[in-house]
Amino acid sequence: MKYVPLVFAAGISLIHTLAIADETMTGGPDSSKLKEVQDCSACSVMIALPVGSFDMGSNNGEANEKPVHRVTIAQSFAIGKTEVTQGQWKAIMGNNPSHFSGGLLARNCGEDCPVENVSWDDVQEFIKKLDAKTGKQYRLPSEAEWEYACRAGGQQKYCGKGTLDNVAWDFRNSGDMTHPVAQKQANAFGLYDMSGNVWEWVEDSWHDNYNGAPTDGSVWQGDGMKRVLRGGSWNSKPQGTLATYRIMGKPAEGDHDVGFRLAKTLP
Repeated sequence: MKYVPLVFAAGISLIHTLAIADETMTGGPDSSKLKEVQDCSACSVMIALPVGSFDMGSNNGEANEKPVHRVTIAQSFAIGKTEVTQGQWKAIMGNNPSHFSGGLLARNCGEDCPVENVSWDDVQEFIKKLDAKTGKQYRLPSEAEWEYACRAGGQQKYCGKGTLDNVAWDFRNSGDMTHPVAQKQANAFGLYDMSGNVWEWVEDSWHDNYNGAPTDGSVWQGDGMKRVLRGGSWNSKPQGTLATYRIMGKPAEGDHDVGFRLAKTLP
């Protein structure tokens, strides 16, 4: 799969308790106070995130990460605590397209590893079937929502505090394969593997820079010929796992380092 690079940052506010908003003013959220949502046994556990504002993009990264612009997430949403796993995919789709699905290729991988080798189009089909099963409306996060969730009110280089080894599987520590989700340290929102493990599709069409990007956290539509991926993967160099880095892919193509996590708009 051919890729190209991107960037951003985050702040926060209130979802259902003033305590969360207060915490963001004094150094970031307390993930223990964020509500978890799960609609079925095969569904992803999701974290309901507070609304808020952040500066998306980077002045120090690639050209496609500029200009830095203020985004206010106007609508509360939930996002997957982890990437969608092989087991969750099989429960909905009845198959497993993953390269690292077992045996010698997987070693310690399997149903708890992120599903990969899925295209953006494949993910849309998964969402349709999941919606039919649950009666809910799932979707991919917008790119702005993804970056907001990654940053979790902070300005770290990666999607979490500490070193890259603390939060991500990348080419230096992965052993050339995916790993079961939630083995690394979560970020301040309690989200795992937002840096590393597998690239994550978002809903947005690819744009070469942020000129004219929405400032309300909504999906940035376009011609749909390319879609955005974020977060880096098990075979990424450290640059690829940066909180602000972005690449593009054709919506009909997947690869063994490409997966996704779900989002859902909240009332």
